[in-house]
Amino acid sequence: MKMVKSLILGSAAALVAVGGAQAADLPVKAKAVEYVKVCSLYGPGFYYIPGTDTCIKLGGYLRVDVLANTNSDHTGNTSGAGGANNRFTNGYTWRSREDLNIDTRTATEYGVVRTFFDATFSWTTDNYVGQGNGSTVYSAIGTSAAPNNAASGNVAAGTVGVYYAFIQFAGFTIGKAVSQFSAPWANYPGNSYDGLVGGGGTITGVNQFTYTAQFGNGVSLSLSAQDQTQYYQAGVANLGAPATFGVVGNTNTFGLSDYAGTIAPDLVAMLRVDQAWGLFQASFAAHNNHAAYYGGTELTGHPDDKWGWAGALALSIKNIPTGPGDTINLQGVYTNGATRYNIQDLAGSAGANTIFGGTNVPGAYQSIGFGLAPDSIFVTGGQQQLITTYGFRGAYV
Repeated sequence: MKMVKSLILGSAAALVAVGGAQAADLPVKAKAVEYVKVCSLYGPGFYYIPGTDTCIKLGGYLRVDVLANTNSDHTGNTSGAGGANNRFTNGYTWRSREDLNIDTRTATEYGVVRTFFDATFSWTTDNYVGQGNGSTVYSAIGTSAAPNNAASGNVAAGTVGVYYAFIQFAGFTIGKAVSQFSAPWANYPGNSYDGLVGGGGTITGVNQFTYTAQFGNGVSLSLSAQDQTQYYQAGVANLGAPATFGVVGNTNTFGLSDYAGTIAPDLVAMLRVDQAWGLFQASFAAHNNHAAYYGGTELTGHPDDKWGWAGALALSIKNIPTGPGDTINLQGVYTNGATRYNIQDLAGSAGANTIFGGTNVPGAYQSIGFGLAPDSIFVTGGQQQLITTYGFRGAYV
């Protein structure tokens, strides 16, 4: 019995030993690797880029617009084929757009470095224009007037637009960002259209070099130098070179725009108070008007440069008694030689409107209405005379 018992115990011990060895050889389930970690430092939606200390947030939208009785997606029929109000005026205009934005934040020993990029991919209905001989062509194919066409006849190319591309660090903003002059809401504070007077907005950016000082309690001051050529030139009209606006036999006192090269950026200062009750902002811009020659060569002479300016006040009142989240936005702008700060960044025909409608003038498509709002005008041998504008707009949102 002792021998049998010893054999049984020995066998059991051997089985346990073998079982233990087999168990050790089995693969062990590894702890799940968290390849993408949430980055809660900068708000919802941020994640760490694997292997780095940089946080990233992706965003965007897709939008489709269909507009009736217009040749433009963002303004009315104020010029070109649409302004003719005839058979070349579109019964509809269609736009499809995808927006993509990328926001990154990296903590350094000197502060957070932020980069931001926002681009759009669009396709918009093109326009036709008549040739006066019974034939029809697309309007200005391959130019800024018809930006969907990358080359002649290529009506399906679409466009890529860069709204923002900037770096922020230690109070500096460098790159394509919202103008410091603009109020921090859209060009259309009540979801209206881009053609409203009264100042700029946050739809697209402008190249700039800006420093913003924070004083606490929501009070900040920004000083900025920004590119004037992108959105802020309404025209320096040379009355010695009269314009016909494409109408045969038309004579008028309006002149062609006669810019020289860019000599100075626009200088902007903005003071903002941003608190729980709302926002107040006062902004000022200085704009250099640098005209070319009276005639076609240097020998004809030129007017001196002349600085214009613009001033604006903006007020936003939040959570008014009508309901939670309800807001009133108000803007007022006055300009002298800086018209684009009033007839704002994306207004389709800020410098010139040509609207037709009821006469027999050849090529005029009936009666003609002209409107110009340049920064300045001059005549041969004279100096620039600055144009004054003012505008106001508001919205209940």
